[in-house]
Amino acid sequence: MRFLISFFLRKIPRKYLQLFSHIALRVVSIFYVGKTVECPVCGSKFRKFLPYGRKSRSNALCPKCLALERHRLIWLYLKEKTDFFTKERKMLHIAPELCFMDRFENLENLDYITADIESPLAKVKMDIHDIPFEENTFDVIFCNHVLEHVDDDLKALSEMKRVLKPGGWAILQVPFFPPLPETTYEDSSITDPREREEVFGQDDHVRLYGEDYANRLRSSGLEVVEEDFINEIDPEIRKRHALPEDEIIYKAIKSTA
Repeated sequence: MRFLISFFLRKIPRKYLQLFSHIALRVVSIFYVGKTVECPVCGSKFRKFLPYGRKSRSNALCPKCLALERHRLIWLYLKEKTDFFTKERKMLHIAPELCFMDRFENLENLDYITADIESPLAKVKMDIHDIPFEENTFDVIFCNHVLEHVDDDLKALSEMKRVLKPGGWAILQVPFFPPLPETTYEDSSITDPREREEVFGQDDHVRLYGEDYANRLRSSGLEVVEEDFINEIDPEIRKRHALPEDEIIYKAIKSTA
């Protein structure tokens, strides 16, 4: 299973994975019946989660809703640290994750818009460098594991700040590959896929984020809170939900001033 998932991630375009992978994995879930782990996003229980990643991680992917470790952490953070599930908000979800989409769509308090440049699941076809909404439109933006793919992440951040309402906030997660460089590394001359994977961690990434990530977000004019929520969670709960060992949640806020 570890080999198959890694192979599919490398060889099948993302849009087709989004359309069909959840169907196949629900069949696979029959072989993972158990009660050792529990997904807080969908509430399903299994003996373990599926492996996931081009460099496969064990116990990572919920076969029912496709939530990964970071999605389960964000879900718990939203429930325990925010009023996301109760306060009326307008939300833009960029490159929407399948595990969240239906659940967010069904929230009565949420005016929910999904957007992506290629995803067949998104409502709006959108280039993040030129967001087609007026300024001060959204209370919340999710943009997770996107900025490492875009040509100009600083332009994208500027656009997200523009369309956020004053006091609005965004969750902006990116992958990190230890050991982290001190500063984010970019080199557009690297075009060979194998070299790109070696340098940037994945062949479709255009930069390797470093220890300066939070300051890079701040350079757009957003205020950044680095939420170390993972270390507030009881170790037994972390184990039961198979949460990431160490992941900061980056919450970027548009000033009301």
